[in-house]
Amino acid sequence: MKTGVPSEIKADEYRVAMTPSGVRELTQHGHEVVVQAGAGEGSAISDAEYEAQGATILPDADAVFAEADLIVKVKEPQPEEVARLRPGQVLFTYLHLAPDPELTVGLMDSGATCIAYETVEDPMGRLPLLAPMSEIAGKIATQAGAFMLEKPLGGRGLLLGGVPGVAAGKVMVIGGGVVGANAALIGLGMGAEVYIYDRNIDRLRELEHEMNWQASTCFASTLEIEQRLPEVDLVVGAVLVKGAQAPRVISRDQLSLMKPGAVLVDVSIDQGGCFETSHPTTHSDPTYEVEGVTHYCVANMPGAVPITSTWALTNATMPYVLRLADLGVAGALAADAGFMKGLNIAAGHVTYEHVAEDQGVAHIAPEEALELVAAAA
Repeated sequence: MKTGVPSEIKADEYRVAMTPSGVRELTQHGHEVVVQAGAGEGSAISDAEYEAQGATILPDADAVFAEADLIVKVKEPQPEEVARLRPGQVLFTYLHLAPDPELTVGLMDSGATCIAYETVEDPMGRLPLLAPMSEIAGKIATQAGAFMLEKPLGGRGLLLGGVPGVAAGKVMVIGGGVVGANAALIGLGMGAEVYIYDRNIDRLRELEHEMNWQASTCFASTLEIEQRLPEVDLVVGAVLVKGAQAPRVISRDQLSLMKPGAVLVDVSIDQGGCFETSHPTTHSDPTYEVEGVTHYCVANMPGAVPITSTWALTNATMPYVLRLADLGVAGALAADAGFMKGLNIAAGHVTYEHVAEDQGVAHIAPEEALELVAAAA
């Protein structure tokens, strides 16, 4: 199978979907790899490093999409990339389809088989291809929020960790998963007072241990969150429902409860955002203000640290890419029920139930869709 690695074209995206190590693994298994010229530059990887491990460098994205059977990316395809997809081709990347009907329809119309990193599960129901980026995004969220609290950036003018004689700032983290835990750890490391909210009591018990009893764990009822908002300086939204649109946990009306110059960081923005007033921003223009509250809603936070995030992501994705190349899409997915859950679109149909529910469209079982793909081949 020929695997293609195009350059990422989303705004301020510097990651790449494969390192030279990945090329080496694929070529050792007898597969061909084509990489768009300059695809790795944002992650400090030269074309020569790819070529040294057996990749062929192609001049542009048109050539990569035209030659490859399997397209491996980082971010969801942009409109010009969707237009390059063809029936029978396999796309493996983050998709985040639930809040994006336009992309869903485009991928359905393309006839490609589309597998989403963020819905692949391991045998314990965890999300192994989302976890490394969640770790990075959680750390960036608190780091960015602390920066945005500085007065020249429109914030309150507060040092999150305080100093002797001046109290530390307060951080509310809503969601106790991978993102939330990492956001809380960075907040504690900065010396802030941290409150972490979740609705799973067992998870809150785990967090008590993980945070060495330094953070306050709180049940995430609407009233509990609302009562804490007037106190906090920074809120990190880290709510996730697998493959589905994120629930809203702070409304526009509740912003009036917050301090002027407080900061909201919405890490759930890829799944539609967990604050009512959220909309996607970029690293070049990361914030906006609503009701005196700064919103930081960058949709690709790990893209700001590509040397870290490219390797973290590809360490997780490479075994799955190799299985797709070795076994083909039907064989690889049939052999792993958790991998099968990554299938979101095939044969022109939505195959992931949460996406279909959020968009009000029909879906079919992934196994049935793959049979249709095989029949059309």
